[in-house]
Amino acid sequence: MSTSANTLYGSPKREISVILPVLNEAKYLEDSVNSILSQKFDGALEVILAVGPSEDATMQIAQALHTKDSRVVVVENPTGRTAPGLNRAIAASRYSIIVRVDGHSQIPDDYCEIAFQTLLETGAVNVGGIMAAEGVSLFERAVASAMRSPLGVGAARFHTGGGAGESDTVYLGCFRKEALLAVGGFDERFTRAQDWELNYRLREKGGIVYFDPRLTVTYRPRSTVQALAKQYFEYGRWRRVVSRRHQGTINYRYLAPPITVVATLLSILLGALVWPFFYIPAVVYAVFILGASVIIGKSVGEIVCLPTILLTMHISWGFGFLTSPKSLAPAVTFHP
Repeated sequence: MSTSANTLYGSPKREISVILPVLNEAKYLEDSVNSILSQKFDGALEVILAVGPSEDATMQIAQALHTKDSRVVVVENPTGRTAPGLNRAIAASRYSIIVRVDGHSQIPDDYCEIAFQTLLETGAVNVGGIMAAEGVSLFERAVASAMRSPLGVGAARFHTGGGAGESDTVYLGCFRKEALLAVGGFDERFTRAQDWELNYRLREKGGIVYFDPRLTVTYRPRSTVQALAKQYFEYGRWRRVVSRRHQGTINYRYLAPPITVVATLLSILLGALVWPFFYIPAVVYAVFILGASVIIGKSVGEIVCLPTILLTMHISWGFGFLTSPKSLAPAVTFHP
């Protein structure tokens, strides 16, 4: 049964700690932090940067931002990994509301105010919105179109939008700090899928995770096929880890890519070795990819790019899920 966070912890105070795990974010960090500092939020605000061992000028930029504005706090994240960085930022935070932002993301100037009001009105422990993918190059724009379509990534509301309401998970998030600490923070065993896994534990404790489509965060997609393949391979293998640790959390949307990989490979193999009739599933999938590209694409250039992009996303995610080893996620946990 869901329990209002206002009942457990009282009404939230108008104070927000925005936390960012950053690694090699020299290109985007200053713009990201400035979008936070310019928030139209009538309350206390601080920005905690958990900086990993970057190969660019990320640390120097972070320190310069701190020198310019004392609301920016810099902490070191020696591992460079996301979950430990988030936990270090939470530990360094002063305020009772935690907003997570990525170092390459930007939030609109009313983001914190809307998030705070939604927490207050819904009694949720976490509220979040849409991962608004926006590309610059033609390839990035095509990836963004795929990410915002059910034909590319499934029907998750934080990708494709939808009505406000309770949800399994949301993008990034605005959390009640007490609720985060009560479940042990982010699980540092997870390299990917740590948001989904955390939201599962928050819901298991009776908390409400709430989706609000007004909360949009600009996201920059990967710019090459290789980077996109690596990203979705990791998504698949870590989503398998979540399904192992939390029984009953898998559904058809997550099983579709691995089923597609197996069915397509069997179709091609049996078609070549046994009977051409077995090529039919592979042909059907190819037609689906071409049709989806035409539907999703917003220009001729995007339509040309999208078959490669959709195949990369689906097949990489599926292979990641199928090959995910049980040795992932060693026993390391956060102790607040």
